[in-house]
Amino acid sequence: MIAPDIDWNLIRSFVAVAEAGSLSAAARRLSASQPTLGRHVAELEQALGVILFRRGRRGYEMTDAGQTLLDRGRRMAEDAAAFSRLALGTTEKIAGTVRITASEIVAAYVLPSLLAELTVAEPDIEVEVVASNLVDNLLRRDADIAVRMVRPNQADLVARKIAELPLCACAARSYLDRRGRPARAADLLDHDLVGFDRGDDIIRGFAALGVDTDRHAFRFRSDNQIVLWQAIRAGNGIGFAQRGLARSDPDIETLLPDLTVPALPMWLAMHEDVRTSPRIRRVADHLYDGLRRYAALS
Repeated sequence: MIAPDIDWNLIRSFVAVAEAGSLSAAARRLSASQPTLGRHVAELEQALGVILFRRGRRGYEMTDAGQTLLDRGRRMAEDAAAFSRLALGTTEKIAGTVRITASEIVAAYVLPSLLAELTVAEPDIEVEVVASNLVDNLLRRDADIAVRMVRPNQADLVARKIAELPLCACAARSYLDRRGRPARAADLLDHDLVGFDRGDDIIRGFAALGVDTDRHAFRFRSDNQIVLWQAIRAGNGIGFAQRGLARSDPDIETLLPDLTVPALPMWLAMHEDVRTSPRIRRVADHLYDGLRRYAALS
């Protein structure tokens, strides 16, 4: 049994490293430094008198002793997270920090202007933005609010659909002036394309249009959405982007208006325990209204 006088931060770090499999991944999750987490694990091992991990080239691998303690550590983490959520839900002052997670594109190109408006209206609120396409676990307070392109299905989450976000084919005018403009979907394969490296969303979209292709059709490939957008802007070829983003850039031209591209559903989610927190509620409502305006202009 874990001694009651052990620092909770040591246990929190142990659970994060066990679940992430490495110090670097756990550090990103907790917004902490790798040396700090390594020191926490070592201190916990010394306090317990057991080895929790085998250190190797593949990362931190659980020992039997570590595996035995992990479930108890997870329960403690869940209890601590629930305690924090309930405390947030009872806070009355509209001040403090709110952590938001959103997709790379939304985080980089949409949220900054919306949050600039918020800082004027609510100067006592601080925001942290995590640009990630992964569905963060709101139950563990990886974030207070999530903006996602899929409906979050975790238990105890409250989700509001913001809008259906239109997508379009687009390219830099400099590229189109050099290579010409496609007249139909099949013509896209005669152009340089910008697309995902490992993701197959665009490939499946072409298949739905009756056009067979593979990743080699993309002359420029990346799984980072910001990199792909900048590649389109730089004239590397034709790609797909949020229509509102494309229309806001004078150097970008949208293409094939009759092309059917599935829209992205955009959702806003938070844990039900924190939705009564005035500051989180205030930020969530501001994001909801602002993102609906963004979608309407697309």
